[in-house]
Formats: sequence, structure tokens, C-alpha cells
Amino acid sequence: MIEKTVTAAEIAALVKGKLIGDPNRLVKGVASLKDATADQLSFVGNKKYQHLLADAKAGTVIVCPDLADEPTENRTLIVSPNVDYAFGHAVMVFAEKAPEFQQLVHPSAVVDASVKLGNGVSIGANAVIEPEAEIGDGAIIGAGCYIGHQVRVGAGTLLYPNVTVMYRCRIGRKCIIHPGVVVGADGFGFVPGPQGLVKVPQTGIVQIDDDVEIGANTTIDRARFGVTHIKSNVKIDDQVMIAHNVCIGESSILVAQCGIAGSAEIGRGVILAAKSGVNGHITLGDGVQVAGTSGVVKSVPAGQIVLGTPAEPQREFMARYTLPKRVEKLSAKLKELEAKLAELEKK
Repeated sequence: MIEKTVTAAEIAALVKGKLIGDPNRLVKGVASLKDATADQLSFVGNKKYQHLLADAKAGTVIVCPDLADEPTENRTLIVSPNVDYAFGHAVMVFAEKAPEFQQLVHPSAVVDASVKLGNGVSIGANAVIEPEAEIGDGAIIGAGCYIGHQVRVGAGTLLYPNVTVMYRCRIGRKCIIHPGVVVGADGFGFVPGPQGLVKVPQTGIVQIDDDVEIGANTTIDRARFGVTHIKSNVKIDDQVMIAHNVCIGESSILVAQCGIAGSAEIGRGVILAAKSGVNGHITLGDGVQVAGTSGVVKSVPAGQIVLGTPAEPQREFMARYTLPKRVEKLSAKLKELEAKLAELEKK
């Protein structure tokens, strides 16, 4: 974080929040509620964490509307209906600028003579760019990256070190791809033959549209035929597995270690939480949310929240989850009534 001092009022104006308390309280940084000091900004986004606020030393706190009545003797509150979004904007005030890449081709990089390089491109040490690839204006290819034959990388896209993009794949504009990502490895395709498993050729590509961010060590397989398609503004966490011919709709979020089997179709604005899995050849409608560690084995209509393995709608899951406790209570009540009945029979 950079050293910078602003007032609580300036933060409130930035995040369009309602300020309660001293508007001139100084803010010199951000921290978690547990670690924040009197001159730092923190946040509480849910009333269930209200007890943590009482003992916190943070001088300025962005809170949800449910906490607007908290005492302000030692702190200033900024009330926002979307705390996470507001705090994210506030962090930008203190965020360090990322290191700049020099606009040059490093002497150790291997760039084929047929490669088309746009203006202001940066290519790091030991990167390899194969014949007929195209790199757009201002793109950054980090050290140790491999860009295969006929690959297209859009303008302003950043590939951090050791990213691999296999032949003919397409990456859009202003994407961010973190270290260790592999785009366009063969899909997992084999069929039984007389002498064992026979590899099925994977003849398609991966197409990644604009403004996509992909976390470290994620893998996206090329299509068996046609396209494995990641649409615009999708955000993918670390260590995610996307199989051949999968389609991910715009603005979807895939959290760490989730996996999607071949030919699944994921709608727009879908959230797959950590370690969730999606079966092949099924469809998740727009806005579907899949809880962490859940396994989705059949198609899910738009807007549903599903949990468990096999995944089921939230209401059904909770009914089944709470059933043993309800049966236990009914059993205890039955024993109590039997005892009373026995007592009445004695009389």
C-alpha cells in the first residue's frame, strides 16, 4: 500500500456512502477489522459480525445499513448498501501501482519472423512466440510464456510469466492471465478400442473474449471440434478446470478448484463456488449459483441456488438437511407422550 492520507468525508464521497460521525477523521490505509488501527479504514458487510465491531479499533468503517446505529464516539461510519463494492473502491485509493513492463522484446525471447507485433508490445525474457501469431497493441507477454502457432492475443492483454497458449487459440482485448495458466491443451478425449484406449483428435480451439481474468494454474482445454468459449468479463479463480467444448456466459464467476466437464453450457452471471463440479452436457441457466463443494449432475433453470451432491434447490436441500433433527425431536416428543400415557393408565 502507498502512503496517503485522506479524510473520511473524501472516502464517503468516493463510495457514495452516507457519513455518520466525524467527517475530518484521517484515514491513512486499509486493513481487516481485526487488525485495523485508529487511522485505518475497514468494513463490516453483515449484521452477524456486529459483535466484532464493538472491540475493533478501526477509526473509519464502511458498514451495511443494518449497522447505521452503531456508536460513533471513537469512529466514523460510512453506510453503504453494497459494502464489498464500496470497500473495493476505497482500497484503490491506497493501492500501489503495479510494476510497469518495458515496451521491448527481450534479447532472449524467441519471436518468429512471421509474427505480427502491434505497437508498444512487451515481450519478456525467454518467451517463445511461434509462426503466424499476432500480438495486439500494448499487449504484455511475460517472461517464459509460450504463444503457439497462429495464436491471436488482443490489444492491452497481459499474460503474466509462464502462461501457455497453444496453437490457433484466441484471446481478446484487455484480458489478464496469471502465471501457470494453460489455454488450449487437448481435451480429455479417448474411446475404447481393440487394443485399449484410442485418443480422439481435439481439432477445435479456445476462444477467450474481452476483459476476462484467469487465475494462476487454471486450465482451459481446446474443443474436440468447434470452440471452448469463455465470453466477455468472465472472472476465473486459481486452479479451475474447464473441459473441451464448455461455454461460459458473460460476467460469470468461477471460484478456486471448481471443475466443468465437457460440453456443459454455463449461462450469463453464473457463480460456481469453490470446489464445485458441473457434469458434462448439461446447462446452467443465467444467474444460477452453485454452493461450494456441490456437484451439479443435471441442468438447472435460470436464477436457482443449488447445494449439495447431487445438487438440489436450496429449499429442498434445507428440508432434507434438517429432517434428521426434526425426526429426533418428534421421537423425543413421542417418548414423552408414551410416558404420560403409561402414567395415566396406572391411575
